Amino acid sequence: MRAWRPQTAFFVKPFGSKVLIRYIIRRLLIAIPTLLVISFVIFAILDLAPSDPTGNLPMTVPPEVREKIRLSLGLGEPMHIRYYKWCVQFFVNEPLNILQQTLGVTIGDDENRTRILSWATRSPVVDLIIQRTPQTLWVVGLSYVVGTLLAIPIGIIQAYRQYSWFDQIGTFVAMIGFSVPTFFTGVVAIIIFSVQLEWLPMIYDTTLEVNSWQNFVLQFKQMIMPVMVLALWQAAQLSRFMRASILDNLNLDYVRTARSKGRNERAVLLIHVLRNSMIPVITLIALGIPHIFGGAIITEQIFRVNGLGQLLIIAIEGADIPTVQTLTFLFAILIVLFNLIADVLYGILDPRIRYD
Repeated sequence: MRAWRPQTAFFVKPFGSKVLIRYIIRRLLIAIPTLLVISFVIFAILDLAPSDPTGNLPMTVPPEVREKIRLSLGLGEPMHIRYYKWCVQFFVNEPLNILQQTLGVTIGDDENRTRILSWATRSPVVDLIIQRTPQTLWVVGLSYVVGTLLAIPIGIIQAYRQYSWFDQIGTFVAMIGFSVPTFFTGVVAIIIFSVQLEWLPMIYDTTLEVNSWQNFVLQFKQMIMPVMVLALWQAAQLSRFMRASILDNLNLDYVRTARSKGRNERAVLLIHVLRNSMIPVITLIALGIPHIFGGAIITEQIFRVNGLGQLLIIAIEGADIPTVQTLTFLFAILIVLFNLIADVLYGILDPRIRYD
């Protein structure tokens, strides 16, 4: 009799296959007109918005001066001309400038290369985004990682101990974390841990330099509340998907076959159940990554985190249209990109998916 060898329904396709490469190229080619349409819609909607860059100026400023300011910002040109210039600046000039700064070499005529400038600060919008990105990645990105690492084991234990006290408590906490908005839990956390107990700082200090053990402790303490507030929401969402996915696979034929052939429960979980259950969860994780760069806008405002979310709020309040357009389109690019990554990962993890 032939000895039984562990089998699994999980199968990984070779990532460098020609079919996969053709699929990625085809999706990228489809993404180009999609992004162009999205960019035009964003530009047109914001252009039609009743916003005036001179609205915050004192009432004593004469109308002719206001008109000169509008003309200096390019508002005297037709919309299609301004859209064309914005596309050239975003797709050509800004990437060349980033490449030039990264490599330290001069590329083309950099002195006459126009950039997307903020109406409020008159500084390049991309430079503002680069300055704010580390704060968003530290706080919001770390919360995403913590929430994911908490959700996967919690979902597995809940599925294996269905209807137990752990499952009941986990379901209750998940429902609270998923249904209560993060701005509410953030305010509650500030009232309890900052105002009443005085354990944690209320405001996130973005100017703090971690150059000593004391500053490291301060940095850790000020990150606890925003990270845990966002991680609670993320873990609540993913743990429910993980639990449901595990339960869907526990009673399938290949799991019963593995158990009947003497495989211990740990091997059944790791080799068979977990890998197949991770397929929809990994897709959900990949699709949620663009929200990291969105910066959990309201949460950043609550804790005064100087990230991309706060930059977007300030730009909206100040009618800084170029900044709003650039940030919004960057978020759209990330969504399209990670949709592609999620589709590729789904095809790699699930052998039933075909690229041709």
